[in-house]
Amino acid sequence: MKNVLLAAGLCMLAISFTFAQQGVNQRIPLLGSEAPSFSANSTHGIINFPKDFGKNWKILFAHPKAFTPVCSSEILELAHAQAEFDKMGAKVIVASVDRLDSHVGWKLAMEQLNYKNRGQIDINFPLVDDYSCNISNLYGMLDSDNITGQSIRGVFFVDPDNKISAFYFYPVQVGRNIEEIKRTLEALQASRDNSRVLLPANWKQGDDVMVPFMINDESAFLGQPDSNIYQLAWFMTYLKSK
Repeated sequence: MKNVLLAAGLCMLAISFTFAQQGVNQRIPLLGSEAPSFSANSTHGIINFPKDFGKNWKILFAHPKAFTPVCSSEILELAHAQAEFDKMGAKVIVASVDRLDSHVGWKLAMEQLNYKNRGQIDINFPLVDDYSCNISNLYGMLDSDNITGQSIRGVFFVDPDNKISAFYFYPVQVGRNIEEIKRTLEALQASRDNSRVLLPANWKQGDDVMVPFMINDESAFLGQPDSNIYQLAWFMTYLKSK
């Protein structure tokens, strides 16, 4: 019995050391850098990220664990928004530190739910097996407070050239806002379409945009009724979107 307890203790110590080392070594990819690539099993079979998703935008989500309440609510919100992401040319990929059989059971269970009285819905994006924590480690998403290998709520936006465009992290206790994820994607796409424009605080599709400075003869049109450019101050210049 003592030998069994000793072996179990050594095993837990080894696991703790492994994840502690991963936590020390992990590094968050920088904005503008190549998205770290990986191959993993998923509810859609083996996926190779990001190359399997071509010239689409990719949004990689990390979830702490399957069958947890907040994660389930996020997956269902994503499922109800998946048609919108498709129209925006974005592919959703979800990874959590569970084995594939757990993902399969979780997916089936969620597809039976009538979430917010919206009716049952199919989850058409892949849930990825990150039991090894390889993906979480590549993207710097391992929870440093959890020695058993659990990821935080990470979101990475990867552009059509497979570069990291934006990311943000939430603690495990706080669910993400899917509307903000869509807004961020719209802003990134607007900026990519016109590298001159800047997107002000709380910008939404259809709002006026900002520019860092005026070019050519734009200043001559300031104050004219039909001008598409205006200023609140010399350091805040706007272009009308309509």
